[in-house]
Amino acid sequence: MEEKLNELKEIMGTLTDLNHAAALLGWDQETYMPPGGVESRGRSLATLGQMAQEISTDEKVGKLIEALEPWATEQDPDSDDARLIVVSRRGYDKAVKVPPKMVGERAMLTTQANAAWREARQKSDYSIFEPWMEKIVEFNQRYADLFKPYDHAYDVLLDDYEPKMKTEDVKKIFAEIRPRQVKLIEAIAAAKQVDDKVLFKNYPESDQVAMGEEIARLIGFDFNRGRQDKVHHPFASNIGYGDQRITYRVDENFFNTYIFSIMHESGHAMYEQGIPQSLSRTTLYGGTSLAIHESQSRLWENLVGRSLPFWEFYYPKLQARFPEQTKGVSLMEFYKAINKVEPSLIRVEADEATYNLHIMLRLEIEIGLLEGTIKVSELPQIWNDTFEEYLGIRPKNDAEGVLQDVHWSFGLFGYFSTYALGNLVSLQLWDQIRQDIPNLDDQSRQGKFDELLTWLNKNVHQHGSKFYPQDLVQRITGSKINGDPYIKYLNDKYSQIYGL
Repeated sequence: MEEKLNELKEIMGTLTDLNHAAALLGWDQETYMPPGGVESRGRSLATLGQMAQEISTDEKVGKLIEALEPWATEQDPDSDDARLIVVSRRGYDKAVKVPPKMVGERAMLTTQANAAWREARQKSDYSIFEPWMEKIVEFNQRYADLFKPYDHAYDVLLDDYEPKMKTEDVKKIFAEIRPRQVKLIEAIAAAKQVDDKVLFKNYPESDQVAMGEEIARLIGFDFNRGRQDKVHHPFASNIGYGDQRITYRVDENFFNTYIFSIMHESGHAMYEQGIPQSLSRTTLYGGTSLAIHESQSRLWENLVGRSLPFWEFYYPKLQARFPEQTKGVSLMEFYKAINKVEPSLIRVEADEATYNLHIMLRLEIEIGLLEGTIKVSELPQIWNDTFEEYLGIRPKNDAEGVLQDVHWSFGLFGYFSTYALGNLVSLQLWDQIRQDIPNLDDQSRQGKFDELLTWLNKNVHQHGSKFYPQDLVQRITGSKINGDPYIKYLNDKYSQIYGL
């Protein structure tokens, strides 16, 4: 069996190499590729994607997995090799339903669609992107049909990002937390509002980037195995073991844009940096799901980055770097400013109390597009109407409305709900961390995050994608994904800030 296991691992290694090459091309597309390279880049990505799909669906792979399954049942069920066979079986059974040419089609389509989205967003003109959005929706409908029968077509897309999660599960979770979040937002709106003028002064880009690198290093991002670069829409990319890229955008006249995005993306990258090399070049290398990945980024961005203990340590450093901008602003005034609750148009800059509403409206729209109850041509109107219903404000143009997120241009349907699920998981983990590290706040006040990162490495990162997300959360916290800890956190935090 060892020979067959090694043979399967070698095939996985080849697949991983191809996927990492594609990831590098995708990262370059977003950072340094000239606009004229779109078509060529699309063909390169299509070729790599099709090659990977042909290898992953080869009959030989299926036979190796089949031969190894009886052996795997005799091993420790939590061992790397036993889980490797289980996860590989799931991946193979899904992959064989998708023709390799369709994988290549998607790569070509989304590369061109992304270029159109960039132009459309820059010009705030949805009509430029609309024909590509039509193709993306139609592609996702065809993709979902490959997996019939299903309870709901959206289940197919959701499962690609959140294994074994169902649309009804997500809807139920959202239905439970939405009214409680709305109630909190209404209470905050009726309270005395926070003064956040300090955030809208001029913060030179070079100084912000230097500060961001300092903070990323402080919390544990290893620049020997990573780097940061500027883009239109921030993201983190895993190019392979020892090579995690984070990206950022910066607004010189709004403090929050850069600093919290760099902590967010560092959280993603530190997850990948914490996965052991022994899992590299296998199907177990990488995060277990996007919700778990998002739990890491939101933990560092919000539970650390927007916490009072963190700024008790770092605010004097901020004052030294930006003395004029912070002149006369106390620590508590600054802390309240960065945590101000106010419905806003841009998801990535939304406060913690309103953020999930951005996700819920996207889920509703995606399901409507997939079912055909929402037409692509109607999307800007539907977006604006739904946004106003959920958040009480209306986008003035397409750039701050339907075109604000890059994800649809990459064909990423079924993706958005994982952002909100990640928020919920972050608090379930945080509650457990606080039990295991009672002096966590004191450590943060001293700028010490080693023990926190070590805890995450041990309990989350080291497993890679060995365990399905719901199972992993239950192993760590004793319960599956639920919103109660998150709602309690929001109520406690904002009651203190707003005197509720």
